[in-house]
Amino acid sequence: MSLRPATETAVADVVLAFNAGSTSLRFAAYDIDEARDPCPRIVGSVEAIQGAARFNARDGAGRVIANRGWAGGHPIVHDEACRLVVEWLQACLEGSKIVAVGHRMMLGAAPHVWAMHIDAQALDTLAAQSTIEPSHQPFSVQSARVVGALLPDAAQVACFDSAFHQTMPEAARAYALPKAVRDAGIHHRGYHGLSYEYISERMRSLAPQARRVVVAHLGGGSSLCAMLDGRSVETTMGVSPLSGLPMATRSGDIPPEALLFLLKSGRFDVASLESMLYERSGLLGLSGISGDMRVLQDSQEHGAIDAMTHFVHALTKSVGAYAAVLGGIDALVFTGGVGEHSHQVRSGLCRNLASLGIVLDECANRAHSAEISGAGGRVAVHVIPTNEELVIARHTLALLDVATLAR
Repeated sequence: MSLRPATETAVADVVLAFNAGSTSLRFAAYDIDEARDPCPRIVGSVEAIQGAARFNARDGAGRVIANRGWAGGHPIVHDEACRLVVEWLQACLEGSKIVAVGHRMMLGAAPHVWAMHIDAQALDTLAAQSTIEPSHQPFSVQSARVVGALLPDAAQVACFDSAFHQTMPEAARAYALPKAVRDAGIHHRGYHGLSYEYISERMRSLAPQARRVVVAHLGGGSSLCAMLDGRSVETTMGVSPLSGLPMATRSGDIPPEALLFLLKSGRFDVASLESMLYERSGLLGLSGISGDMRVLQDSQEHGAIDAMTHFVHALTKSVGAYAAVLGGIDALVFTGGVGEHSHQVRSGLCRNLASLGIVLDECANRAHSAEISGAGGRVAVHVIPTNEELVIARHTLALLDVATLAR
């Protein structure tokens, strides 16, 4: 596949944001401007890594500048995807200096740290966290290693997805386990923090009067966050992004005795159980058809309908619990691929939450409008596209000495 650049741009210092997942790599290149937010020059992704991979990119005006697949739908590995993206960006950004690269990392060694410089030694420490979080952390660490080899002069920064939830009260963070176990790091962490940080900031400008907000980040991985005055007080994901809501292929919450039984009965060992919970459960396991919400919501098969019903029911239970934690809800926000694009999921959840004062404008909902609450409702309902890459770029620039980098 040719990855020749499709556009030419002005010379400027650039910061890159990398967001590596288990099957995708999203990226953005931002011009550095100290007077305001970094300006996006290029945004893009490699999707369906290890499957029928595709590379796509747009310029800052939203024009498509790359949209190409590998011949025959040939699968690629993460290292190859990262290398291709970096080399393509270097060609596109010829004449510009890539001064820094920020990476989304799920976990850091210290939960209170929002971002940190990373080198080979730090990456070894972060790689050790893959035991707790095997679905994203290894790929983020490996992306940073590849970038470090290709861009040795660029500073690298890790931005932690769990940091936003450090404001949860101790009652929400602690599990009912012995102190020695809790001290070993088994506590309620929470994820999707970069997304929730972006939504929190957007809500401060869109609806500053909304103090009690529940945000539904729904996609291949799904979670909810209860925010009070823009800060996390509860979230559905726990020690790792496996727990909480059912997701595309991840199970969500499972009774611990069920997992113990599966191990003790010999039906699974640790490795096969982990693989089943991460890769063959969730909406895929429930439906027997697909973990892709787009497929399920267009299907009339019983498995698809059952999976959709289960997903909305799980959302309803959690939002109801968060209403109790917050003492009510002023706003409900949908974000993420499913949250932004599935009017069926939004409609199903809002119907179930009518007792909380949520009224949906079905026409606005089907049109995917920015505000979809109807007349007479006590709760504002918003649809806000998230932007994790922008948050990564902001944290990267905040941590680094931009004046020094620009010299």
